[in-house]
Amino acid sequence: MMKILFLGDIVGEPGRLAAMQTAELYLARGDADFVVANGENAAAGRGITPKIAIELMRSGIAVITSGDHIWDQKEIIPYLGSEPRLLRPLNYPSGTPGCGSIVLETAKGPVAVMNLQGRTFMNNPLENPFLCAREEVERLREETLVIFVDMHAETTSEKIAMGYHLDGSVSCVVGTHTHVPTADEKILPQGTGFLCDAGMCGPEDSVLGRDPKAIVEKFLTSMPKKFPIAEGPSIALGVLVEIDEETGHATNIRRIRERYR
Repeated sequence: MMKILFLGDIVGEPGRLAAMQTAELYLARGDADFVVANGENAAAGRGITPKIAIELMRSGIAVITSGDHIWDQKEIIPYLGSEPRLLRPLNYPSGTPGCGSIVLETAKGPVAVMNLQGRTFMNNPLENPFLCAREEVERLREETLVIFVDMHAETTSEKIAMGYHLDGSVSCVVGTHTHVPTADEKILPQGTGFLCDAGMCGPEDSVLGRDPKAIVEKFLTSMPKKFPIAEGPSIALGVLVEIDEETGHATNIRRIRERYR
C-alpha cells in the first residue's frame, strides 16, 4: 500500500517550518511513503524562491505544487526549467517555463503528481483544466496508475467537478487555494480519493496565514494595507491517502492536523 501525505498551501516561514517538521515526522514514523506540498505562498506569503524550494525538498517533500502565485518571485522563472519537482499548473499555454506533472520512482513503484489551476473567479484565466487533465492523465497512466492531483481553484464546485471528472483514472484529487480545510474527504464511486481543500501550513491564529488585525482593518476602512504573516503557534494541515499500487485506487483518506509552538 502506497501512503501519500499532501500538505496544504505553505504560508511564509511559519508554514515552511510546520510543513518540513511534518514531512520529516511522517516519513520517519513510516506513516507516509511520499510527501507532496503546495508551496506557492512559501516566500513571505507570496510565491516561492529556489532557495526555499531546495530547503523544502531537503526535508523530504518530494514534489512541490503551486498555483496562481507561482510567478511572484522573479528568480523562480529560470529555476522552473531546471527543477522538474517544482510544478506550475499544467494548463498554462505551451511554451510556458516549467511543467505541470512529474513521475518519480519510489521504493513502492512510480508515483505521478499533476498540478491544475481552476478558472472560476481566478485571475489570469488559463486553458481549460478539464480538457488538459484528461489528456495528461492518459499519458501518465502509461507510466503509473498512482496519480495524485492538486486542483488549485477558488470554488468548491469546480474542484468537486474535477474529482468526478477524473474519478477512476487518478488515485486522488485534492483542492488547494482557499487555505481553509473542508470536511468532505471521501472515496468517489470509481475509486478516486477526494478532498475539496487541504487547508494550509502556517500560523494558527491568523486569517489565511496573515495578521488578523491588518485584515480586519482592511475590511473596516477599505484602504490599502500590508498583510504581514501572523505570529504564534503554527499548524500543518493536509491529507493522508492510502493507495493500492496495483489498481491506483485509494483505499483510505483522512485529514491530518499537526500543531507546533
